[in-house]
Amino acid sequence: MNCAECKELLVVYQEGLLEESQEQAILEHLGKCEMCRAELAGLQTLQQRLVNNGKALAQSDLEDDVMNRIIREQNARLKAADQASAGLRIRRLIMKSPITKLAIAAAVIVVAAVSLQFLGGGPAAYALEQTINANHSVRYLHIKIPNAEPENEPKELWIACDENGQVQSVRFQSPEWASPEDGAKWVVWNQGIAKIWFKRKNSFLICRDETVQKWILDLVRSSDPRYAVERLSEQEKQGKLTLDIQQPDDKSQPIIITAIYAPDGKSPGRQVVFHVDQSTKLVTVIEYYHQGPDGQLTFTARQENYDYNVPIAADMFVLDDEVPADVMRVDQVAQDVGLPQGNMTDEQVVVEVVRQFFEALKTGDYDKAGMLLGGLPAKDTQKLLGDLKVVGIVSIGEPKPHPIPGVGGFVVPCKVEVENPDGSKSIKEYSGVGVRPVDRNRQADRWNIHGGI
Repeated sequence: MNCAECKELLVVYQEGLLEESQEQAILEHLGKCEMCRAELAGLQTLQQRLVNNGKALAQSDLEDDVMNRIIREQNARLKAADQASAGLRIRRLIMKSPITKLAIAAAVIVVAAVSLQFLGGGPAAYALEQTINANHSVRYLHIKIPNAEPENEPKELWIACDENGQVQSVRFQSPEWASPEDGAKWVVWNQGIAKIWFKRKNSFLICRDETVQKWILDLVRSSDPRYAVERLSEQEKQGKLTLDIQQPDDKSQPIIITAIYAPDGKSPGRQVVFHVDQSTKLVTVIEYYHQGPDGQLTFTARQENYDYNVPIAADMFVLDDEVPADVMRVDQVAQDVGLPQGNMTDEQVVVEVVRQFFEALKTGDYDKAGMLLGGLPAKDTQKLLGDLKVVGIVSIGEPKPHPIPGVGGFVVPCKVEVENPDGSKSIKEYSGVGVRPVDRNRQADRWNIHGGI
Protein backbone atom coordinates (compact mmCIF):
# COMPACT_ATOMS: atom_id res chain seq x y z
CA MET A 1 0.00 0.00 0.00
CA ASN A 2 1.29 3.45 -0.91
CA CYS A 3 0.57 6.83 0.78
CA ALA A 4 -2.22 7.82 -1.62
CA GLU A 5 -4.11 4.56 -1.09
CA CYS A 6 -3.62 4.81 2.67
CA LYS A 7 -4.92 8.37 2.93
CA GLU A 8 -8.07 7.49 0.96
CA LEU A 9 -8.99 4.84 3.52
CA LEU A 10 -7.94 6.57 6.75
CA VAL A 11 -11.43 7.84 7.63
CA VAL A 12 -12.92 4.37 7.24
CA TYR A 13 -10.00 2.84 9.10
CA GLN A 14 -10.39 4.98 12.19
CA GLU A 15 -14.07 3.98 12.31
CA GLY A 16 -13.07 0.29 12.31
CA LEU A 17 -15.14 -0.44 9.21
CA LEU A 18 -12.48 -1.91 6.87
CA GLU A 19 -12.13 -5.52 5.90
CA GLU A 20 -9.40 -7.32 7.82
CA SER A 21 -6.98 -7.48 4.87
CA GLN A 22 -7.29 -3.71 4.20
CA GLU A 23 -6.89 -2.87 7.87
CA GLN A 24 -3.74 -5.01 8.09
CA ALA A 25 -2.29 -3.30 5.01
CA ILE A 26 -2.90 0.14 6.53
CA LEU A 27 -1.32 -0.90 9.85
CA GLU A 28 1.79 -2.13 8.04
CA HIS A 29 2.03 1.14 6.10
CA LEU A 30 1.49 3.31 9.20
CA GLY A 31 4.24 1.42 10.98
CA LYS A 32 6.70 2.51 8.27
CA CYS A 33 5.33 5.97 7.23
CA GLU A 34 5.60 8.93 9.64
CA MET A 35 3.68 11.26 7.28
CA CYS A 36 0.64 9.02 7.20
CA ARG A 37 0.75 8.60 10.99
CA ALA A 38 0.68 12.41 11.30
CA GLU A 39 -2.22 12.52 8.83
CA LEU A 40 -4.16 10.03 10.94
CA ALA A 41 -3.45 11.96 14.18
CA GLY A 42 -4.70 15.20 12.60
CA LEU A 43 -7.79 13.47 11.29
CA GLN A 44 -8.59 12.06 14.73
CA THR A 45 -8.21 15.52 16.34
CA LEU A 46 -10.41 17.14 13.70
CA GLN A 47 -13.05 14.44 14.05
CA GLN A 48 -13.26 14.90 17.81
CA ARG A 49 -13.65 18.66 17.49
CA LEU A 50 -16.35 18.30 14.87
CA VAL A 51 -18.17 15.70 16.91
CA ASN A 52 -18.20 18.02 19.90
CA ASN A 53 -19.62 20.85 17.79
CA GLY A 54 -21.99 18.75 15.73
CA LYS A 55 -24.17 16.80 18.11
CA ALA A 56 -27.03 19.22 17.69
CA LEU A 57 -26.80 18.73 13.94
CA ALA A 58 -27.09 14.91 13.90
CA GLN A 59 -30.41 15.00 12.10
CA SER A 60 -29.32 17.59 9.53
CA ASP A 61 -31.31 17.55 6.30
CA LEU A 62 -28.04 18.03 4.47
CA GLU A 63 -26.84 14.53 5.37
CA ASP A 64 -27.85 12.66 2.19
CA ASP A 65 -26.78 15.44 -0.17
CA VAL A 66 -23.42 15.69 1.54
CA MET A 67 -22.76 11.95 1.44
CA ASN A 68 -23.76 11.74 -2.20
CA ARG A 69 -21.30 14.52 -2.95
CA ILE A 70 -18.56 12.71 -1.01
CA ILE A 71 -19.17 9.45 -2.89
CA ARG A 72 -19.22 11.18 -6.28
CA GLU A 73 -15.84 12.70 -5.57
CA GLN A 74 -14.55 9.39 -4.20
CA ASN A 75 -15.70 7.49 -7.28
CA ALA A 76 -14.00 9.97 -9.56
CA ARG A 77 -10.72 9.20 -7.87
CA LEU A 78 -11.09 5.43 -7.88
CA LYS A 79 -9.43 3.71 -10.77
CA ALA A 80 -11.20 0.43 -11.06
CA ALA A 81 -14.78 -0.68 -11.18
CA ASP A 82 -14.38 -2.94 -8.21
CA GLN A 83 -12.95 0.01 -6.27
CA ALA A 84 -16.03 2.06 -7.20
CA SER A 85 -18.32 -0.62 -5.81
CA ALA A 86 -16.11 -0.67 -2.71
CA GLY A 87 -16.75 3.06 -2.43
CA LEU A 88 -20.48 2.50 -2.37
CA ARG A 89 -19.99 -0.10 0.31
CA ILE A 90 -17.94 2.41 2.28
CA ARG A 91 -20.88 4.85 2.11
CA ARG A 92 -23.19 2.29 3.66
CA LEU A 93 -20.64 1.47 6.34
CA ILE A 94 -19.95 5.10 7.22
CA MET A 95 -23.60 5.97 7.51
CA LYS A 96 -23.97 3.21 10.09
CA SER A 97 -21.53 5.10 12.34
CA PRO A 98 -23.28 7.84 14.41
CA ILE A 99 -19.94 9.41 15.28
CA THR A 100 -18.97 9.90 11.65
CA LYS A 101 -22.43 11.21 10.80
CA LEU A 102 -22.09 13.83 13.55
CA ALA A 103 -18.64 14.82 12.40
CA ILE A 104 -19.63 15.15 8.74
CA ALA A 105 -22.81 17.07 9.53
CA ALA A 106 -20.87 19.48 11.73
CA ALA A 107 -18.15 19.89 9.11
CA VAL A 108 -20.67 20.70 6.39
CA ILE A 109 -22.50 23.25 8.54
CA VAL A 110 -19.23 24.94 9.51
CA VAL A 111 -18.08 25.09 5.88
CA ALA A 112 -21.48 26.34 4.75
CA ALA A 113 -21.55 29.07 7.38
CA VAL A 114 -18.08 30.26 6.45
CA SER A 115 -18.93 30.20 2.76
CA LEU A 116 -22.12 32.20 3.33
CA GLN A 117 -20.20 34.89 5.22
CA PHE A 118 -17.63 35.25 2.47
CA LEU A 119 -20.29 35.29 -0.23
CA GLY A 120 -22.49 37.75 1.68
CA GLY A 121 -25.33 35.29 2.06
CA GLY A 122 -25.43 35.19 5.87
CA PRO A 123 -24.82 37.34 8.95
CA ALA A 124 -21.31 38.73 9.15
CA ALA A 125 -19.37 38.64 12.39
CA TYR A 126 -19.53 41.88 14.35
CA ALA A 127 -16.57 44.26 14.32
CA LEU A 128 -16.12 47.47 16.30
CA GLU A 129 -15.83 49.45 13.05
CA GLN A 130 -19.53 48.74 12.41
CA THR A 131 -20.50 50.77 15.48
CA ILE A 132 -17.99 53.50 14.62
CA ASN A 133 -19.54 53.79 11.14
CA ALA A 134 -23.10 53.70 12.53
CA ASN A 135 -22.22 56.57 14.87
CA HIS A 136 -21.38 58.82 11.94
CA SER A 137 -25.08 59.31 11.24
CA VAL A 138 -26.05 60.19 14.84
CA ARG A 139 -27.23 63.78 15.37
CA TYR A 140 -29.36 63.49 18.52
CA LEU A 141 -28.91 61.49 21.69
CA HIS A 142 -30.39 61.33 25.21
CA ILE A 143 -28.25 59.80 27.99
CA LYS A 144 -29.28 58.75 31.50
CA ILE A 145 -26.90 57.86 34.34
CA PRO A 146 -28.94 56.33 37.19
CA ASN A 147 -28.03 56.55 40.85
CA ALA A 148 -27.46 53.42 42.93
CA GLU A 149 -30.63 54.34 44.84
CA PRO A 150 -33.57 53.82 42.43
CA GLU A 151 -35.66 56.55 44.06
CA ASN A 152 -33.09 59.21 43.14
CA GLU A 153 -33.48 60.92 39.79
CA PRO A 154 -30.71 60.17 37.27
CA LYS A 155 -28.20 62.49 35.72
CA GLU A 156 -29.39 63.30 32.21
CA LEU A 157 -27.65 64.63 29.12
CA TRP A 158 -29.18 65.70 25.80
CA ILE A 159 -26.88 66.25 22.82
CA ALA A 160 -27.72 67.81 19.46
CA CYS A 161 -25.16 67.87 16.63
CA ASP A 162 -25.08 69.58 13.25
CA GLU A 163 -25.04 67.70 9.94
CA ASN A 164 -21.26 67.31 10.24
CA GLY A 165 -21.51 65.64 13.64
CA GLN A 166 -20.17 68.65 15.58
CA VAL A 167 -21.77 69.30 18.96
CA GLN A 168 -24.19 72.21 18.61
CA SER A 169 -26.34 72.21 21.75
CA VAL A 170 -26.18 70.45 25.11
CA ARG A 171 -28.47 70.16 28.12
CA PHE A 172 -27.22 68.61 31.36
CA GLN A 173 -29.29 68.01 34.49
CA SER A 174 -27.22 67.15 37.55
CA PRO A 175 -29.27 66.17 40.63
CA GLU A 176 -28.29 66.84 44.23
CA TRP A 177 -26.53 63.49 44.73
CA ALA A 178 -24.23 64.14 41.77
CA SER A 179 -23.19 67.66 42.84
CA PRO A 180 -22.70 67.72 46.62
CA GLU A 181 -20.87 71.07 46.52
CA ASP A 182 -23.02 73.02 44.06
CA GLY A 183 -26.24 71.17 44.71
CA ALA A 184 -28.64 70.37 41.91
CA LYS A 185 -27.93 72.32 38.73
CA TRP A 186 -29.29 72.46 35.22
CA VAL A 187 -27.02 73.53 32.40
CA VAL A 188 -27.65 74.36 28.76
CA TRP A 189 -24.99 75.26 26.23
CA ASN A 190 -25.95 76.62 22.85
CA GLN A 191 -23.81 78.43 20.25
CA GLY A 192 -21.05 79.16 22.74
CA ILE A 193 -23.31 80.55 25.49
CA ALA A 194 -23.75 78.63 28.74
CA LYS A 195 -26.69 79.02 31.12
CA ILE A 196 -26.45 77.44 34.55
CA TRP A 197 -29.25 77.31 37.10
CA PHE A 198 -27.89 76.58 40.58
CA LYS A 199 -31.05 75.45 42.37
CA ARG A 200 -29.70 75.36 45.92
CA LYS A 201 -27.91 78.69 45.50
CA ASN A 202 -31.00 80.21 43.86
CA SER A 203 -28.87 81.78 41.11
CA PHE A 204 -28.85 81.73 37.32
CA LEU A 205 -25.63 82.40 35.43
CA ILE A 206 -25.40 83.29 31.73
CA CYS A 207 -21.85 83.42 30.41
CA ARG A 208 -19.57 82.93 27.44
CA ASP A 209 -16.71 81.57 29.57
CA GLU A 210 -14.33 79.42 27.52
CA THR A 211 -13.55 77.34 30.61
CA VAL A 212 -17.23 76.53 31.13
CA GLN A 213 -17.51 75.64 27.45
CA LYS A 214 -14.52 73.31 27.76
CA TRP A 215 -16.09 71.64 30.81
CA ILE A 216 -19.35 71.04 28.90
CA LEU A 217 -17.64 69.66 25.81
CA ASP A 218 -15.41 67.45 27.96
CA LEU A 219 -18.57 66.16 29.65
CA VAL A 220 -19.98 65.27 26.22
CA ARG A 221 -16.79 63.53 25.12
CA SER A 222 -16.62 61.46 28.29
CA SER A 223 -20.31 60.41 28.08
CA ASP A 224 -21.16 60.21 24.38
CA PRO A 225 -20.81 56.57 23.20
CA ARG A 226 -19.55 57.84 19.84
CA TYR A 227 -16.33 59.03 21.45
CA ALA A 228 -16.23 56.09 23.87
CA VAL A 229 -16.17 53.53 21.05
CA GLU A 230 -13.49 55.44 19.15
CA ARG A 231 -11.39 55.53 22.33
CA LEU A 232 -11.85 51.77 22.68
CA SER A 233 -10.50 51.21 19.19
CA GLU A 234 -7.48 53.46 19.76
CA GLN A 235 -6.69 52.00 23.18
CA GLU A 236 -6.84 48.47 21.81
CA LYS A 237 -4.36 49.40 19.07
CA GLN A 238 -2.08 50.91 21.70
CA GLY A 239 -2.23 47.75 23.81
CA LYS A 240 -3.91 49.52 26.74
CA LEU A 241 -6.80 47.05 26.81
CA THR A 242 -8.10 43.87 25.26
CA LEU A 243 -11.60 43.40 23.84
CA ASP A 244 -13.81 40.36 24.31
CA ILE A 245 -16.76 40.38 21.87
CA GLN A 246 -19.72 38.03 22.28
CA GLN A 247 -22.37 38.00 19.52
CA PRO A 248 -25.47 35.93 20.42
CA ASP A 249 -27.29 33.97 17.71
CA ASP A 250 -30.53 35.50 19.00
CA LYS A 251 -30.68 38.82 17.13
CA SER A 252 -32.92 40.33 19.81
CA GLN A 253 -30.08 40.04 22.32
CA PRO A 254 -27.29 42.64 22.39
CA ILE A 255 -23.71 42.10 21.34
CA ILE A 256 -21.55 42.31 24.47
CA ILE A 257 -18.15 44.01 24.24
CA THR A 258 -16.01 43.79 27.36
CA ALA A 259 -12.99 46.09 27.54
CA ILE A 260 -10.41 44.68 29.95
CA TYR A 261 -7.73 47.20 30.86
CA ALA A 262 -4.11 46.12 31.12
CA PRO A 263 -2.99 45.42 34.70
CA ASP A 264 0.09 47.62 34.25
CA GLY A 265 -1.78 50.56 32.72
CA LYS A 266 -3.45 53.67 34.13
CA SER A 267 -6.69 51.82 34.93
CA PRO A 268 -5.61 48.42 36.31
CA GLY A 269 -8.45 46.10 37.18
CA ARG A 270 -11.02 48.17 35.29
CA GLN A 271 -13.58 46.69 32.94
CA VAL A 272 -16.15 48.47 30.79
CA VAL A 273 -19.01 46.51 29.22
CA PHE A 274 -20.83 47.82 26.13
CA HIS A 275 -24.24 46.52 25.03
CA VAL A 276 -24.63 46.93 21.25
CA ASP A 277 -27.96 46.59 19.45
CA GLN A 278 -27.55 43.94 16.74
CA SER A 279 -29.76 45.68 14.18
CA THR A 280 -28.50 49.26 14.50
CA LYS A 281 -24.96 48.47 15.81
CA LEU A 282 -25.39 51.37 18.28
CA VAL A 283 -24.46 51.23 21.97
CA THR A 284 -27.51 51.08 24.24
CA VAL A 285 -25.87 50.53 27.66
CA ILE A 286 -22.41 51.03 29.14
CA GLU A 287 -21.51 49.43 32.49
CA TYR A 288 -18.41 50.15 34.54
CA TYR A 289 -16.67 47.69 36.87
CA HIS A 290 -13.61 47.88 39.10
CA GLN A 291 -11.54 44.95 40.26
CA GLY A 292 -10.71 45.01 43.97
CA PRO A 293 -7.60 43.62 45.69
CA ASP A 294 -9.41 40.30 46.13
CA GLY A 295 -9.86 40.00 42.36
CA GLN A 296 -13.63 40.45 42.54
CA LEU A 297 -15.30 42.81 40.09
CA THR A 298 -17.49 45.50 41.63
CA PHE A 299 -20.17 47.34 39.66
CA THR A 300 -19.60 51.11 39.86
CA ALA A 301 -21.86 52.85 37.34
CA ARG A 302 -24.27 52.39 34.45
CA GLN A 303 -25.11 54.63 31.50
CA GLU A 304 -28.20 54.20 29.33
CA ASN A 305 -28.43 55.68 25.83
CA TYR A 306 -31.83 56.58 24.37
CA ASP A 307 -33.50 58.21 21.39
CA TYR A 308 -30.74 57.96 18.80
CA ASN A 309 -31.57 60.48 16.05
CA VAL A 310 -34.87 61.49 17.63
CA PRO A 311 -34.94 65.29 17.14
CA ILE A 312 -34.81 67.31 20.37
CA ALA A 313 -37.12 70.32 20.69
CA ALA A 314 -35.24 73.63 20.46
CA ASP A 315 -36.73 74.93 23.73
CA MET A 316 -34.85 72.20 25.60
CA PHE A 317 -31.75 74.34 25.07
CA VAL A 318 -33.22 77.64 26.32
CA LEU A 319 -33.83 77.18 30.08
CA ASP A 320 -34.74 80.84 30.80
CA ASP A 321 -38.48 80.20 31.03
CA GLU A 322 -37.96 77.32 33.46
CA VAL A 323 -36.10 79.42 36.03
CA PRO A 324 -38.27 80.97 38.80
CA ALA A 325 -38.69 84.74 38.76
CA ASP A 326 -37.09 85.25 42.20
CA VAL A 327 -33.78 83.64 41.21
CA MET A 328 -30.68 85.89 41.18
CA ARG A 329 -29.73 86.33 37.53
CA VAL A 330 -26.12 87.00 36.57
CA ASP A 331 -25.90 87.83 32.86
CA GLN A 332 -22.30 88.15 31.71
CA VAL A 333 -23.25 88.17 28.03
CA ALA A 334 -25.71 91.09 27.82
CA GLN A 335 -23.41 93.42 29.81
CA ASP A 336 -19.74 94.04 30.51
CA VAL A 337 -18.90 92.78 33.97
CA GLY A 338 -15.84 93.08 36.15
CA LEU A 339 -12.97 95.55 35.86
CA PRO A 340 -10.89 95.93 32.67
CA GLN A 341 -7.22 95.13 33.26
CA GLY A 342 -5.72 97.73 30.99
CA ASN A 343 -1.99 98.16 31.70
CA MET A 344 -2.15 96.68 35.19
CA THR A 345 -0.45 93.40 36.08
CA ASP A 346 -2.59 90.49 37.26
CA GLU A 347 -1.68 91.19 40.88
CA GLN A 348 -2.47 94.89 40.52
CA VAL A 349 -5.85 94.37 38.88
CA VAL A 350 -7.09 91.87 41.49
CA VAL A 351 -6.18 94.31 44.29
CA GLU A 352 -8.00 97.09 42.42
CA VAL A 353 -11.12 94.93 41.97
CA VAL A 354 -11.25 94.30 45.74
CA ARG A 355 -10.65 97.98 46.55
CA GLN A 356 -13.36 99.26 44.17
CA PHE A 357 -15.83 96.62 45.36
CA PHE A 358 -15.64 97.65 49.03
CA GLU A 359 -15.62 101.34 48.07
CA ALA A 360 -18.87 100.74 46.13
CA LEU A 361 -20.43 99.05 49.18
CA LYS A 362 -19.29 101.97 51.33
CA THR A 363 -21.13 104.48 49.09
CA GLY A 364 -24.14 102.22 48.51
CA ASP A 365 -23.40 101.90 44.77
CA TYR A 366 -24.91 98.45 44.33
CA ASP A 367 -24.88 98.68 40.53
CA LYS A 368 -21.09 98.89 40.54
CA ALA A 369 -20.68 96.36 43.36
CA GLY A 370 -22.89 93.90 41.44
CA MET A 371 -20.97 94.51 38.22
CA LEU A 372 -17.71 93.67 40.05
CA LEU A 373 -19.45 90.63 41.60
CA GLY A 374 -19.79 88.94 38.22
CA GLY A 375 -22.77 90.91 36.94
CA LEU A 376 -25.23 90.45 39.81
CA PRO A 377 -28.17 92.89 39.44
CA ALA A 378 -28.20 95.84 41.86
CA LYS A 379 -31.37 94.70 43.65
CA ASP A 380 -29.90 91.25 44.25
CA THR A 381 -26.55 92.71 45.35
CA GLN A 382 -28.35 94.92 47.89
CA LYS A 383 -30.45 91.98 49.05
CA LEU A 384 -27.31 89.90 49.50
CA LEU A 385 -24.99 92.54 51.05
CA GLY A 386 -27.25 95.37 52.16
CA ASP A 387 -26.66 94.59 55.87
CA LEU A 388 -22.90 94.96 55.45
CA LYS A 389 -22.25 98.64 56.36
CA VAL A 390 -18.69 99.30 55.20
CA VAL A 391 -17.09 102.34 56.87
CA GLY A 392 -13.69 102.03 55.23
CA ILE A 393 -10.93 99.72 54.01
CA VAL A 394 -8.31 98.93 56.65
CA SER A 395 -5.91 96.85 54.53
CA ILE A 396 -5.63 94.77 51.35
CA GLY A 397 -2.99 92.05 51.49
CA GLU A 398 -0.80 90.49 48.82
CA PRO A 399 -2.67 88.35 46.28
CA LYS A 400 -1.86 84.64 46.14
CA PRO A 401 -2.80 82.08 43.47
CA HIS A 402 -6.06 80.35 44.27
CA PRO A 403 -5.25 77.21 46.31
CA ILE A 404 -7.88 75.02 44.62
CA PRO A 405 -6.65 73.58 41.29
CA GLY A 406 -8.77 74.55 38.31
CA VAL A 407 -10.48 77.52 39.95
CA GLY A 408 -8.01 80.03 38.57
CA GLY A 409 -7.21 83.60 39.56
CA PHE A 410 -6.13 84.78 43.00
CA VAL A 411 -7.29 85.08 46.57
CA VAL A 412 -6.82 88.45 48.28
CA PRO A 413 -6.81 88.82 52.10
CA CYS A 414 -8.28 92.08 53.37
CA LYS A 415 -9.75 93.87 56.38
CA VAL A 416 -12.58 96.41 56.38
CA GLU A 417 -14.16 98.51 59.10
CA VAL A 418 -17.90 97.98 59.39
CA GLU A 419 -20.72 99.56 61.37
CA ASN A 420 -22.68 97.14 63.54
CA PRO A 421 -26.48 97.28 63.95
CA ASP A 422 -26.03 98.97 67.38
CA GLY A 423 -23.93 101.77 65.86
CA SER A 424 -20.58 100.46 67.08
CA LYS A 425 -17.72 99.76 64.72
CA SER A 426 -15.56 96.67 64.31
CA ILE A 427 -13.03 95.12 61.94
CA LYS A 428 -14.26 92.42 59.59
CA GLU A 429 -11.53 90.19 58.17
CA TYR A 430 -11.71 88.29 54.85
CA SER A 431 -9.13 85.52 54.56
CA GLY A 432 -9.30 85.42 50.77
CA VAL A 433 -11.61 87.24 48.36
CA GLY A 434 -11.57 85.25 45.12
CA VAL A 435 -10.81 87.29 41.99
CA ARG A 436 -10.29 85.84 38.51
CA PRO A 437 -10.81 86.75 34.84
CA VAL A 438 -14.44 86.89 33.75
CA ASP A 439 -13.35 84.47 31.02
CA ARG A 440 -10.90 82.13 32.71
CA ASN A 441 -9.18 81.41 29.39
CA ARG A 442 -8.39 85.13 29.21
CA GLN A 443 -10.34 85.73 26.01
CA ALA A 444 -11.56 88.96 27.63
CA ASP A 445 -9.51 91.51 29.54
CA ARG A 446 -11.80 91.82 32.55
CA TRP A 447 -11.62 90.56 36.18
CA ASN A 448 -14.38 89.97 38.73
CA ILE A 449 -15.04 88.65 42.24
CA HIS A 450 -16.33 85.07 42.30
CA GLY A 451 -16.30 84.16 45.99
CA GLY A 452 -14.95 84.70 49.48
CA ILE A 453 -17.38 87.47 50.45
